Amino acid sequence: MAEFKMPKLGADMTAGTLIEWLKEPGDSVKRGDIIAEVDTDKGIIEVEVFVDGVLEKLLIEAGAEVPVGTALAIINENGKLAEKVEPTDAQESERPIGEERLRVSPSARKLAEKLGVDLRTVTGSGKGGRIQRKDVELATQEVQLEKVEAKPEKTKSETERFSRMRRSIAAAMARSKREIPHYYLGTTVDMTRALEWLEEENSKRSIKNRILYSVLLLKAVALALQEMPEFNGTWENDELQLVKNINIGTAISLRQGGLVAPALHDTNERGLDDLMKNLRDLVNRTRAGTLRSSELSDSTITVTNLGEQSVETVFGVIYPPQVALVGFGKIYEDVSVIEGKMKACQKINASLAADHRASDGHRGAKFLASIERLLQEPEKL
Repeated sequence: MAEFKMPKLGADMTAGTLIEWLKEPGDSVKRGDIIAEVDTDKGIIEVEVFVDGVLEKLLIEAGAEVPVGTALAIINENGKLAEKVEPTDAQESERPIGEERLRVSPSARKLAEKLGVDLRTVTGSGKGGRIQRKDVELATQEVQLEKVEAKPEKTKSETERFSRMRRSIAAAMARSKREIPHYYLGTTVDMTRALEWLEEENSKRSIKNRILYSVLLLKAVALALQEMPEFNGTWENDELQLVKNINIGTAISLRQGGLVAPALHDTNERGLDDLMKNLRDLVNRTRAGTLRSSELSDSTITVTNLGEQSVETVFGVIYPPQVALVGFGKIYEDVSVIEGKMKACQKINASLAADHRASDGHRGAKFLASIERLLQEPEKL
């Protein structure tokens, strides 16, 4: 048996609200399946399961606020139910309507009652036609009046979430500056060759398949981490915990305000086209509020790029329990002297904020030098 627990989706997350179960007792699950939706300061997050088996029992009802680490469900890893599990209110909500019995999740029923949606008119997308929260939301889009009535509440909810997000960010950053002995290093990287190579490569692609230079930066950081693994990990229990997988947290600004840094898993193993595709998808889902739990919990280092904001140099604050953050500014024109001749160049300022408990300035300098060297050979990224 394995316990499915409320995940920790941020450095200072202490609890989350279980919005809806997306699986029922008796359902087979495999690693990576979305099993539930949880409301956090960063939005509604799709929570994945990390074992294969059969969902044995649900322990928490939808709608409950649950502390991090609390068992939410039991999963039988043997692949079959130990015994028949009778449905509970947390597992299934049914109500007779005339001669019918509708299968409705608790959160879907609550939302339908709030918005005045007749559940008999809603088509369920869950197992056996079970109506889920998303089905009710879709139904409201078809009725203009209901959309207008729901809008003020949505605006209020978004305002409250933004306020909670800012408090969460403030707590994490205050903890970072209080607990982590930061040191900062910076260097200037000549991007001329990388940008020329990228321009040539993009000329062979359709507009929608072109690669952004930010992908080159991410890949260079990922490959440099293979050479300098002490920057790819966390500081926990008074020691450095190295992580084998390189999952770069990419800082993404939200349109309504705030910042989220979800993980691009296995960044070092992805080709540039695959990395671009995944980055585009990650940005879209971040801003749509449909991130997965692993994307918020698996980051091993953060990269932030403020070039679009015309910032030349970034001095970042490490997101605990990570031990490093790499920052990039805008690309700018400059002049370099090469073999006694002046040459116009495209440059970018790269910076490193690192935890002095996990590394030192000498190793940090070598890490930045590795990033610079890798960007001089873009065809090898």
